[in-house]
Amino acid sequence: MTLALGSDHAGFERKETLKAWLESQGYAVQDFGTHSAASVDYPDVAHPLAAAVAAGHPARGILLCGSANGVCITANKHAGVRAALAWLPEIATLARQHNDANVLCLPARYVSDAEAAAIAQAFLDTAFEGGRHQARVAKIGS
Repeated sequence: MTLALGSDHAGFERKETLKAWLESQGYAVQDFGTHSAASVDYPDVAHPLAAAVAAGHPARGILLCGSANGVCITANKHAGVRAALAWLPEIATLARQHNDANVLCLPARYVSDAEAAAIAQAFLDTAFEGGRHQARVAKIGS
């Protein structure tokens, strides 16, 4: 599976560590940047990543910024993107099971490398339940 991955400067170091971990788990990573700790505006990374996920290439993505609020708000501006902010594996699991989230947003300043990997693993391992949740997700919009 190929994953989209991106961050602003606040999430850069955590993104790089997460990227290495994802690749060690067999995932191909399409890195949308940023590529240094120099200041960058989070929409400049979140918009291209979200557009790619909305188009289905790749089907899922992970965004990081300091609080994850900025990248989450930005990604959710794209039709077909259901970005979810998660700081615990259980929240990532529910975002997939109940909301069919296709972009995970991680708060880089509030999770460790190990926590980020555990949250990402929960996001990647969990399937959408469908059923009663399907109609609710359909009401979100395309």
